[in-house]
Amino acid sequence: MRTLLRSLLLGLLMFAGVVAAQAIDPLPFKDHAEEVRFQSLTRELRCLVCQNENLADSNADLARDLRHEVFELMQQGKSDEEIKQYLVERYSDFVLYDPPVKSSTLLLWFGPLAILLAGAVVVVVTVRRRSRVVPATVADDKSTDEGDDW
Repeated sequence: MRTLLRSLLLGLLMFAGVVAAQAIDPLPFKDHAEEVRFQSLTRELRCLVCQNENLADSNADLARDLRHEVFELMQQGKSDEEIKQYLVERYSDFVLYDPPVKSSTLLLWFGPLAILLAGAVVVVVTVRRRSRVVPATVADDKSTDEGDDW
C-alpha cells in the first residue's frame, strides 16, 4: 500500500512539473484591451519551430521569445502592421499565417488547387480509357459464349 501511495505521489509531482514547465509566463499588460490586441496579434503569427501552431499556442522557446519581442514592440507604441512588417523583414512571409499573394507565395496559395486539379484530370482520363476498353471486352465474351445460356 505504501509503495502505491509513493508511486501515486511521485506521478503527481512529475505531472505538476510538466504543467509548470509548459506554462506561458504572464506579461504585464496595461489594460484588457492591450491584452486582447496581443492575443489577436500572436494568433496571426506562425511559430517558426512548430510551423503548424501560432505564437499564442506554441510552447517552443523561440515562440516564447517572439511573444516577448511582440510585447516589447507593443510597449514601444508600434502598430500591428509595423510589428508584422518587422517580423516579416527578419523571418520572411512564412511568419504570417495569412501571407500576401505575390510571386514568391503563389505556390503556397495555389499549389493545393493545382494538385487537386491534376488529380481530377488523372481520374477523368483513367475512367475514359477504361470505359472504352470494357465494351469491346464484353462484346468479345458474348460472341464466344452465345450457345451457353445459364
